[in-house]
Amino acid sequence: MGISLRTEEFGFAAQGYNRNMIIAAPQLDDWGDTSAKQTIELTEYLLDAYNIDRNKVYGEGYSGGGETMSRVMGMRPELFSAYLQCASQFDGDIEVLAKARTPVRLVVGAHDEYYGAQPSQETYDRLHALYRDQGLTDTQIDRILVLDVRPDSYFSSQDISNQHGRGGHLFANDSDIMGWLFNR
Repeated sequence: MGISLRTEEFGFAAQGYNRNMIIAAPQLDDWGDTSAKQTIELTEYLLDAYNIDRNKVYGEGYSGGGETMSRVMGMRPELFSAYLQCASQFDGDIEVLAKARTPVRLVVGAHDEYYGAQPSQETYDRLHALYRDQGLTDTQIDRILVLDVRPDSYFSSQDISNQHGRGGHLFANDSDIMGWLFNR
């Protein structure tokens, strides 16, 4: 079990969508390929060891965990039904992800003080262009790719001034965001 279960609400919020869900929260050794490969190995182990509906395997990454999960998605996106990246940046092989067409939602605050919204916008633009090159229409792309930049008012209305740290936890309790992930 990772320390993120003690500091982030995503795992607990996820249980509200499916009580029978297995939640894995690996502790990262790095933000690079080592942790990405370990995450893939853990996912493959769980899929082999338990009776898991392979159409209901979800990935979520917040902050540094998002950087690692993006690497996972750039290596083995077909393991997942959908990927939710929160307040992070995409470091993985985006062309591998585009070929798999695994649904992705990029959520970030407009003024996230750690990453800013620009990395998410750039990832969205690159993926969108790759999907267009594959011949997908905008409607088809909108079904598998969402850029969700939350305005300052989203945070300030809940008395949050820190969009990355404290604000990122709002995403775990947002039924629009989490519902998108689990209703794929």
